Amino acid sequence: MELYFPEELGEQLAFCSAAFAVLAGLIIMFAPGYSMRLFGLQPREGRRDGYAELRSTGGMYLALGLTPIMLAQPNVYLVFGASFAMAAFARIISLLSDKGSTILNYLLLVVQIVLAALPLAYVFGFFSA
Repeated sequence: MELYFPEELGEQLAFCSAAFAVLAGLIIMFAPGYSMRLFGLQPREGRRDGYAELRSTGGMYLALGLTPIMLAQPNVYLVFGASFAMAAFARIISLLSDKGSTILNYLLLVVQIVLAALPLAYVFGFFSA
């Protein structure tokens, strides 16, 4: 099985979105301490459960990004985009109800919207061939 890189622009953008999720997943999974500092999270003294939670989240990002790269099917890109759209929606709820109005939260919201928009735009045909 060889790595398939798409030829049309829409699928290339969706592919790059999935590749970014893979990269983020690898960083979060294998460098949870760095990720916690980057996101402004701190584990409580004597409790290291946060590392496991962050590593599992990184594994989910990794799997969610690798699946469309390996299968290259529009329906898989649809699931990928819908997942990040729901994550962006959840972040908006947090911004409104948890008083989480920080620059980092807004930046991560933009990243999640882009990660959702590129594959969804490809699946729904917003890019011309």
